[in-house]
Amino acid sequence: MFKRIFIATIILLFVASANAQHKVIMQIASNDTLAWKGLMNNIKNLKAAWGDSVQIEVVAHSFGLDLLMTARTNQLEKIAQYKKMGVDFRACESAMAERKIPKEAMIAEAGYVKMAVKEIVLRQEEGWSYFKAGF
Repeated sequence: MFKRIFIATIILLFVASANAQHKVIMQIASNDTLAWKGLMNNIKNLKAAWGDSVQIEVVAHSFGLDLLMTARTNQLEKIAQYKKMGVDFRACESAMAERKIPKEAMIAEAGYVKMAVKEIVLRQEEGWSYFKAGF
């Protein structure tokens, strides 16, 4: 019995390492549309280089929340395109509360995290690479 469990564990570890992905967490805290354009270009380049072997999560907080707001974003088409490719876009609920932004003001493609900084730290502790978008 122990031998079977050991062999199964070895096989699972081998399969997991064979399917290892690049994991990148990207932070956006700017409402500068040029920073948003740069972020979208970085996502495009990562997906072009690594395709499905890269997992990307974008966390927006502070004024970066504007990127995910229906009335303020100019990147909705690209966000929808990248969302279909598996990129996650998440808004910081703590910053939303601070700025008094309701979830109804956010685009449908947005997901949520309780606290952006906590999410970034946790992802880095899990081995994700960190990238700060903007200026």
